[in-house]
Amino acid sequence: MKARWRSKTGSCRLRFPSAPTLLFLFLALGSSVVGAAESNSPSEIVLGMSTVLSGNSGALGQDMQRGVLAGLERANRTGELKNLRLRLIALDDGYEPTRAAINTRQLIETDGVLAMIGNVGTPTAVVTVPLAREEKTLLFAPFAGGPILRNTPPDRYVINFRASYDEETQAIIDALIDTAGLKPEEIAFFTQKDNSAFSMGMTALERHGLKDPGTIIHVGYERNTLAVEGAVADLLTAESAPRAVMMYGAYAPCAKFIRLCRDSKMNPLFLNVSFVGSSSLIEALGDTDARVIVTQVVPSPSDDGIPVVREYRTDLRALDPSASAGFGDLEGYIAARILTLALEKIQGAPTREAIIDALEGLGEFDIGLGEPLHLSRTEHQASHRVWPTLLTGGRFVPFQWAEIAALAKAGSPR
Repeated sequence: MKARWRSKTGSCRLRFPSAPTLLFLFLALGSSVVGAAESNSPSEIVLGMSTVLSGNSGALGQDMQRGVLAGLERANRTGELKNLRLRLIALDDGYEPTRAAINTRQLIETDGVLAMIGNVGTPTAVVTVPLAREEKTLLFAPFAGGPILRNTPPDRYVINFRASYDEETQAIIDALIDTAGLKPEEIAFFTQKDNSAFSMGMTALERHGLKDPGTIIHVGYERNTLAVEGAVADLLTAESAPRAVMMYGAYAPCAKFIRLCRDSKMNPLFLNVSFVGSSSLIEALGDTDARVIVTQVVPSPSDDGIPVVREYRTDLRALDPSASAGFGDLEGYIAARILTLALEKIQGAPTREAIIDALEGLGEFDIGLGEPLHLSRTEHQASHRVWPTLLTGGRFVPFQWAEIAALAKAGSPR
């Protein structure tokens, strides 16, 4: 991906950062100027994003951002919102909560965004969710599946598109135990240390009869580092080698962990939730014989049989002919399409409260995903679907959970 690209019209410019500094990124497709808080003019709607655009997780934010931009530019190009134009301001938080808090204040109080869209990560959500509540500004479709974003009853100012990490975890554990025949004690966990993934995994295992949590191997690494050697050593010296490792982290540390495990002759199934970033994981892994599964929260970006995927590929090419279709881009694109659909429902000038009411008023709706989505006052997560994929021939391809039994038998623990 080039460091800088421009749409065919010359009206869209994106610069990816080369250093962990704040990056102000504009999709300048309208002529109005953003002023004080909630100052969206009748001719322009300004949206905000605080995301990771640099460092070991930078590609996650770049992919999500590119997908959102493709969806917004589609609306501007086709005139879906009539005289309204959409503009995105994206700030780099480096996957650091403190920077995410500063960015959120900047976007809401100074830049006057109508809503936040596509933020990346649960650790940053820990600070952005309270700020969204305080500022009464929507946080929409973050690239994260943590429980902080999914309260019961739902938080008015947080609305999700994707399935949760808990749903991804449950799907994997069910397949490993019910289909592949593994025992709970044969499943280990590799996690980023400041997330709640391990507790979700333990809950899933307890549903399958786990009696002693102390029998489960749990290794981890510090956020924004590649320090995974200790985790590999702990796994290597465990009394019993695991047959499967559940993984919760970004692509760079996960790739290094998998490579070091294979270098050490460990050969478990490696199972990642969607946050890992499939395309970037492939690039970071290089050639490998590891058996790697990633659960996705969107269908395959190469499946042209799904209407929204076809539209996504067309709109991505219009935005950047050199860009490759990916799961992260597609998720951002779908988020933008849902938000655009809600904006069409608003009568009069859009406000921060009106966009929430419009999203909650969608009820059951279809954007061409191949199955209905649903949002309401009591349902703030549009999709609960999980798609399993398997690393095959240098790309992640769809597969059925029924195939995991044979896959689990294909290798030995060491």
